[in-house]
Amino acid sequence: MRRLDVLLVANRGEIARRVIRTARAMGIGTVVVFSDADRDLPFVREADQAVHLPGHAAAETYLDIERILDAARRAGADAVHPGYGFLSENADFVAACEDAGLTFVGPPSNVVRQMASKISAKQIMATAGVPVLEGAVVSDRPSAAELAEAAGRIGLPILVKAALGGGGRGMRAATAPDELGPAVEAAQREAAAAFGDATVFLERLVTTPRHIEVQVLGDEHGNVAHLFERECSIQRRHQKVIEEAPSPFADDGLRDEICTSAVVAAKAIGYVNAGTVEFVVDETGRFAFLEVNTRLQVEHPVTELVTGLDLVELQLRIARGEPIPASVVNATLDGHAIEARLYAEDPAAGFLPSSGVLHRFHVPVGLGGRVDAGYEDGSVVTTYYDAMLAKVMAWAPTRAGAAAALADTLARAEVHGVVTNRDLLVATLRDPEFLAGRTDTGFFDRHPPQTTGRRRPDEAGRRVHAAAAGVALLASGLASSPLPSGLPPRWRNVGGQAVPFTFEEGDERWDVECEWWRDGVHVLVDGTEVGVGRPPRAGDAVMLEAAGVQRRVEVQRAGETSYVESALGSSVLHDVARFPDPSAGAVQGSLLSPLPGTVSRVAVAVGDRVEVGQVLMMIEAMKMEHPVRSPHAGSVTAVDVSLGQQVDSGTTLLVVSADTEAGE
Repeated sequence: MRRLDVLLVANRGEIARRVIRTARAMGIGTVVVFSDADRDLPFVREADQAVHLPGHAAAETYLDIERILDAARRAGADAVHPGYGFLSENADFVAACEDAGLTFVGPPSNVVRQMASKISAKQIMATAGVPVLEGAVVSDRPSAAELAEAAGRIGLPILVKAALGGGGRGMRAATAPDELGPAVEAAQREAAAAFGDATVFLERLVTTPRHIEVQVLGDEHGNVAHLFERECSIQRRHQKVIEEAPSPFADDGLRDEICTSAVVAAKAIGYVNAGTVEFVVDETGRFAFLEVNTRLQVEHPVTELVTGLDLVELQLRIARGEPIPASVVNATLDGHAIEARLYAEDPAAGFLPSSGVLHRFHVPVGLGGRVDAGYEDGSVVTTYYDAMLAKVMAWAPTRAGAAAALADTLARAEVHGVVTNRDLLVATLRDPEFLAGRTDTGFFDRHPPQTTGRRRPDEAGRRVHAAAAGVALLASGLASSPLPSGLPPRWRNVGGQAVPFTFEEGDERWDVECEWWRDGVHVLVDGTEVGVGRPPRAGDAVMLEAAGVQRRVEVQRAGETSYVESALGSSVLHDVARFPDPSAGAVQGSLLSPLPGTVSRVAVAVGDRVEVGQVLMMIEAMKMEHPVRSPHAGSVTAVDVSLGQQVDSGTTLLVVSADTEAGE
């Protein structure tokens, strides 16, 4: 058996915390590396040792092999766990660990190298008899003729995929011949940025398939076993959002067939440690190989919840040279588990990533629930890495029970300071189509996030939230009040002068008046009495009685913003200054950055003519590219940023003067 005394986790966030938790339970010391951007995140404090990697970008920190190995030497580590993403499927990194005498918690470099390229992986699987999709490899700068020939052989629609990496990055769909060239270029740029390799290939796109994957484990003694399947079909931008085990689509026959194929695939490459064989499945149950992920998956907890096994523990034991235990070979399915990925992003705005300070981050865990999070109250979410805040999970004896429990947990979560997909997740988990098991990759095409978005209160509920925000804001003056501690500011024995506040959310505005009386704070919204509130004390919520119903309303103040949560929904109310500065404004025709990030492409110059919808610039944030398009036909009169420049949300990028005849 190999010694495994000190483990370096070459990753960050929730997966680093996850590995630390199991390693500590096994008596293994832990080391993490961290960038400047991650200095204050929980995983840095929770490890026994932490090594600083100066810089922010992934390329100069978590993707720098020499820095990672140097950190392992300095900390005295004898093993490395790669987590997922970053270097987890980089064969050169695995080989470097092997050469340095470090135990790599994963398959050996020759296996990773075979599967690192999805192109070679498909060839190996086809030889082994595992079903594969039709496809073609394209050159670095494919000509129109080359792409047309490939499209003719494969047939449209076509999916352009990065040869390396995963997570939905470096993937673009083309449904018409003229879309293929731009799709290849965009996928190459994104693949180069995310994985350091711009190689892409083409594959027949199965429209609205199910995405079903099988968890496999192999050891050094030639044993391979599976731990059943997971379904990961609810996706956006080819990236998973909700995963579950087992698949609601798989009956015993399909389960046996697809799991057997996964074991054949793993044996064909001599697989060792934990990995996942992924398949696409059409509506008839016909499946085809997608790829092998030579690492632990983000969604591994749902398998843990339905089998009772710790996959990280199994990884570490196999890495020490132990055989697969009987608990894996004899594993059975128990109940149903669902995982939702809580992202810092705005579904209604095309899933634009969000960044900022998490003023409040609390996800309640119920019976059978689990939360794996990389952040806590006060953490800063940056644009440098993936947008996932946490994985929220629920287990129940039935799928319906798991969905209900998870939806309730998410609905009661408090995540303040960044925009999240929380309400989209809740709506999805409660959707009749989801509950009926109709979960293919086209789910969000049929249920647009713009219509499935925030769990926003109705008009009456919004007035209640505005009233509660007013009560909370009034009460916040107690700490600085010169009056005796028992008396609130502006208190009168028989009522007194009303204190005015104005809040806005989007294009709505509420004028709130709060007046202290013996029985509490009487609140008027837009001149109409809403109810009577009991001001909160430290850690308490506002109790507001309206129309004879008392409601508990959580209000958190952060700067000039009130984050309001109740059973009615959630609101983010901004204070409106009583005497606003009239000088704010931007030059007419200015295009502002929709999010903070890095300028990854500038497609126009001053003087260029542009058309409606033309891509003018690309902003990269959280490993994804986001296009900035022209809202009208006209001429570029200014370009205010340059390639590689960091920009904040609202930064002026360029100015497009509209054609006089076209209007704005």
